[in-house]
Amino acid sequence: MLKSIQLINLFKLTLKSTNSTQSAQSREIKRWVAPTLRELQRRKDKCGPEKPEPRSNHLEWNYEAELFAFGKRLGEDFHQNLLKKALIQKEYARDKNENENLQLEDNSEMILNGKDIINNFLYKEFNKSYPDVIVKVLKDYLTREKILAEVAVAIGLKDIVLTKEFPIEVKTLSNTFCAIIAALEKSSGLETTQKFLNDFLIAQLRGKELFDIWNLENPYLFLKDLLKNEQIEPRLCNQSGINTILANYQVGLFSEKKLLGIGFGENVEVAKNTAALDVLNKIYMKKKFSFV
Repeated sequence: MLKSIQLINLFKLTLKSTNSTQSAQSREIKRWVAPTLRELQRRKDKCGPEKPEPRSNHLEWNYEAELFAFGKRLGEDFHQNLLKKALIQKEYARDKNENENLQLEDNSEMILNGKDIINNFLYKEFNKSYPDVIVKVLKDYLTREKILAEVAVAIGLKDIVLTKEFPIEVKTLSNTFCAIIAALEKSSGLETTQKFLNDFLIAQLRGKELFDIWNLENPYLFLKDLLKNEQIEPRLCNQSGINTILANYQVGLFSEKKLLGIGFGENVEVAKNTAALDVLNKIYMKKKFSFV
């Protein structure tokens, strides 16, 4: 009996020492690891940053699958032939047709159609709530190449555009987005396309104030020209910190003893223009953007 107990205790001690040895080995870091990592990092720094490569250069690239996934991610049903055509740039099509005897059609016509659809929709949408001056400001802002290109990147167009250039230029991305709009209109109809533009393009105004978009060089002169029938009179209402770097002036714009707006600035001229912006904001933006 005693001998059996001794054997059991010996087995337990052996098992415990084995487990502790294995755990110690699993936590051990070999001495060659750190020097090797340092050398690899040194060589990487010496070579410099890797050149960007198009996504299509990767081994697992499948263009047909990417086109199918593009529409599904957006929740839109594109005709595959229209979608492919919308992504083919003019230079790419010309090169393929000359070198490989293909008959590819580029997206030049679709770009023009897409721009017309975008401009008409934005005008009708903004014209419901805002005067022509603000409609033009908002439409011009949203149809800038930079804004359209940002939307194109956001929806995943950058990786599937067929073009010879890399990195892809802002103008190319902007034009491709317009072509995609034309393809969607032919695939799913105008109403679906307008909903798409509302969700992805007009949404770029979210968090924007009017004068973040509208850069007036001289707001006071613009206001005087706008209110020709009213006698606008700027008056200095308050001032502090004169002859210091923290000078502050308060100017109010009055018409027939009625305060139209008030503004602040480091000098009278700046305060007057700020007051004019305040008046313009009250005139044009009586309500917030209804689409944000």
